[in-house]
Order: sequence, then C-alpha cells, then structure tokens
Amino acid sequence: MSTGFSPYQLPAEYSEIRSATRDVCDAGVAPHAAEADEAASFPTASYEALRSADLHAPHLPAEYGGAGIDALGTAIVIEEVARACASSSLIPAVNKLGTLPLLLDASDALKERYLPPVASGEAMFSYCLSEPEAGSDAASMRTRAERDGDTWVLDGVKRWITNAGVSGYYTVFAVTDPQAGSRGISAFVVEKDDQGVSFGAPEKKLGVKGSPTAEVYFDSVRLPADRLIGEEGQGFSLAMRTLDHTRVTIAAQALGIAQGALDAARAYAAEREQFGKPIASFQAVQFMLADAAMKISAARELTYAAAAKSERGDADLTYFGAAAKCFASDAAMEVTTDMVQVFGGYGYTRDFPVERMMRDAKITQIYEGTNQIQRIVMARELLKGRAF
Repeated sequence: MSTGFSPYQLPAEYSEIRSATRDVCDAGVAPHAAEADEAASFPTASYEALRSADLHAPHLPAEYGGAGIDALGTAIVIEEVARACASSSLIPAVNKLGTLPLLLDASDALKERYLPPVASGEAMFSYCLSEPEAGSDAASMRTRAERDGDTWVLDGVKRWITNAGVSGYYTVFAVTDPQAGSRGISAFVVEKDDQGVSFGAPEKKLGVKGSPTAEVYFDSVRLPADRLIGEEGQGFSLAMRTLDHTRVTIAAQALGIAQGALDAARAYAAEREQFGKPIASFQAVQFMLADAAMKISAARELTYAAAAKSERGDADLTYFGAAAKCFASDAAMEVTTDMVQVFGGYGYTRDFPVERMMRDAKITQIYEGTNQIQRIVMARELLKGRAF
C-alpha cells in the first residue's frame, strides 16, 4: 500500500530507505505488533529484525559502526516502523534520543566507548530527563550529582523512562550546582550494571505497551569523572538542543501511526459492504478518508522539512521541530480516531489494528514535551523573531 505522496521529489536514496525498511517491517515487525501490545512486552523479535537490517539505530555515523543515515532518512525509517508497530518505532527513536547528547557534546573517548555497542545492537540507549515532580518543568529536577575526588556520586529518581531496564546505557541529567538554576545541571552516561542503579515496575499504559516505561533509581551511584557529557553546567542546554532534533522523530512516529491507520481503513472500506455496496462508495466515508489523507500529507511535508533543518542545524530548528511534533501528533490522534469510526464496531475491537493505533497515537501528543509546551516554544521563537 502507498504511504502517500510528496509534491517534492526526494532523491532516490530515500525511496530506497523507505522500501528496504518497509520490507523488513512487513516481514519482521508487523507480525509481532499485536502480540507485543497484548502482552505489554518488549518486541524482541522486532528488535532483532531491525538490528539485522541496521535499522535499530540508523542515525549513528559509520565511524562508530552505524548505518550513517541522515536525519531525513532516519525520520523515514521511524515513520515506516511506526506504520507497522509504534512500540517498535521507539527502538530507533529512543536510541537517537539517548545517544544524541553524546554526538553533540561528548568527548571522543566517550563516543568511542559507548556508540559502537549501540551501532552493533549489543545495547540500547535511553534518555533520563523527567522526574516525578519535574515533567514539563524539567529545570526543577532534584536528581543530584556531587563531586567526590575524581568521581561523581549520583542520587535521585527519573520517571517515564522509555525502554528502562532494557537499555544498557542511560543519558542522565542531574543537578551539580543547586545555586545555579538551569545552569547548574550536567549530563552523564550511566550503565545499567553500575552499582546502585535499579528500576521500578513497568507503567501500565494506554498505548505503546511493547515499549517498557519505568522509573530509574540512582542510589549513591559512583561514576568516573570521564562519564560527564560535555562541560559541567551545560546539561540543561544540551537536553534542550537534543529535543530540538528528536522532536522530529516523534513527528515521524506520529506520521507513521496515522499512515498505518489510513492504509488499514482504506482497505477495509473497499471490502466491507453495507446496503449492497462497499462502504467506500459512501460520501461520509470518503470524506473521512480524504480528510485523513490531507492531514497526513501536510504532516509529512512539515516533518520532512524539519528533518532537513535538523540535518543542517538551521537556526529555526527549534520552531520547526516543535511545529512538526505538534502538528503531526495532533493529526495522528484525529486520523486514528476517524479510522476507528470507518471500521464501525469492528474498529473498537482488537480484531483489527486501528484501536491499537488510536491508543498509540495519544502518547505522541505528550512525550518529548506536551503539545501545549510545543505551542509555547513556537510562540517564543516567533515573538523573538527566530521563525518566519
């Protein structure tokens, strides 16, 4: 089935990335999507399928053993995986989220130590920013890292951590200077097996159930000084710069979920008969399909534009990353809800995938900054003259 079209002709390499990813997902990801959701278990078979095709962390540069796919190509990979299984799309998305702080600011030694295992698929990387009392207000975090000679001692808790307990490595943001506000936050690499690291019970979620989400606890975790990412006190700035880029991946995930729902509904509408004819012949259904396609087309153009800006590091990336994430996730929620309606009563059952896609779509409006926060970000950039 088609993924829609673009009025802009992308270079052939991106069509090849899409085609190759779709083949892998059709054979090795989609068949496990319903099971991962039903069992609320990490989709190991899907991970292995993505790993075998170098699609589990496609953004990592070739110098670290990665596929070296750029930001637009990575967005297309995530879009195609999400079309098959939103939970599985969090494998490449969160590997990018967790490793991007290293790519942006880490020493060569730190990158050479931690990026090759992710590129090979031996480990995944998660991102630890949010806390029980610090969600949208991330700068109010309480996790502390105190210097002790040539080590740091880390104490605190992080919440809503995607793939917690499965990932081998974690980018953790902690307060190193309580008097300096957001300028007193630093970033560290923490390993799953570091003494004092533990995990809470998996959250019981509405959607993306195949991607575990849990708290991560740090009880006097002693870290070598060289685990610091970048400069001390630059962690919060690094966290925000990271999100500028990775909000594009959430836009791509939302886009893929919406496309998967439209594809399923279009096929169903062509086959399902009522009043002696396929329901696709009725204008009410046609309008829902047309509206869905229109929203997806618009979301795709904005997402791809933001991905290109991410690759180039454009000055207006903050605005476009927020805009793409906000628009695509709102569109995904609207599209999946309407596609459930196309299926009628069957859409409300687990016999068809659209109810899962509707549940999965909701989180894209929430994580990596709620869409209310995205609108604040966009307005701030607009009013400061950094957009348009």
